[in-house]
Amino acid sequence: MKKISIITVNFNQPGVTRELLLSIQQVNTYKDIEIIVVDNGSTTGKVTELIPQFTDVKFIRSEANLGFAGGNNIGIAAATGDYFFLVNTDTEFTPDLVQKLVDVLDQHPEVGMVSPRIQFFPDTGMTQYAGSTQINFITGRNKMIGKFQRNGDDFNSVIGPTAYIHGAAVMVKREVIDKAGPMHESYFLYYEEVDWCEHVKKAGYKLWVRGDAVIYHKESISVGKKSWLKEYFMTRNRILFTRRNASPVVVFLFYIYFLLIVAPRNILGYIKSGNTEFIKYLFKAIWWNFTHKKDSHDLGVTLK
Repeated sequence: MKKISIITVNFNQPGVTRELLLSIQQVNTYKDIEIIVVDNGSTTGKVTELIPQFTDVKFIRSEANLGFAGGNNIGIAAATGDYFFLVNTDTEFTPDLVQKLVDVLDQHPEVGMVSPRIQFFPDTGMTQYAGSTQINFITGRNKMIGKFQRNGDDFNSVIGPTAYIHGAAVMVKREVIDKAGPMHESYFLYYEEVDWCEHVKKAGYKLWVRGDAVIYHKESISVGKKSWLKEYFMTRNRILFTRRNASPVVVFLFYIYFLLIVAPRNILGYIKSGNTEFIKYLFKAIWWNFTHKKDSHDLGVTLK
C-alpha cells in the first residue's frame, strides 16, 4: 500500500481548514495517510487553535505568505508519502476519494498526476471540473469540461487523459516532482498548476481525471469571488504562463491579441460593473511582465 501525504495550505481561514480536517476524519477510508497543514503567513486566525483537536496532523508555520505554490512546496518538502494529494482548504472529501485516485496512479505508470471530479459546495449538484482542454497560447484560453453543468453523474465513467489537472485537488507521484520539479513560485496565485502541468508533460508523464472520484469545493473563499487580488494575478500570470511555455513567435502574437482585444474589453467591463479601481491593477499586471524578463518573486504589487 502506498503512503499518501495529504497537503493543504491555510491562509487566515482556520474554520475552513477545520471543516476539511473533519471531513477527512469522517469519510476517508484510506488507511496509510499523513496530513500536513501549512499555515502560510496567516495574520489572523492562525491554525494553532486546531492543534489540540487534530493531534495526528502535522502543522507547519511559514512566517511569510509564499502564495499557493510556495505554501504547497513547503508541505511537499516535509512529506514522507509515495504520493502527494494537494487539496485546497476549502474542499471536503467523499468516501473512497483517495483510494480511487491511488488506483489510477498504481495501475498506470505513465500517469504522473490525477484529479478527481470537482463539485461546487454547498450546491453539490453543480460541477466545477471534469477535465479540461488544451490552452490556446495565442488567446490564453481553454475550456473546463463540465463547469456549471448539473449532470455530474454523467462523468462517473470518465477516466483518462486531460490537458490539465485542477489545483484544488490533485494527486501526484513523488517521482514526478523529482523529475519535473515542484510548482513555480513566481506565480504566487493562479496559473501555477497549469504551468506545472506543462512541465510535467514535458517530463514524459500523462495527466488524468477520474470522474467517479469526487471532491467538493467552496470556490474562492480565500480571495473572494471578485477582488483586485484575483484580477491582478489572473492577468499577470496569464501573461507569465504564455511567456514561460510558448515559442517567441506565439508570445508576440499573444501580446498583440491581449493588448488590442483583451485589455480594452476588460477596461470596459470594469467601468460597466463599477469596478474602476481594477483598471490600475490591469496595467500593473501588464507592466510587471514587461519589466520582469526573467521569472521573479517580486509580486509587482503590495498585498493588502
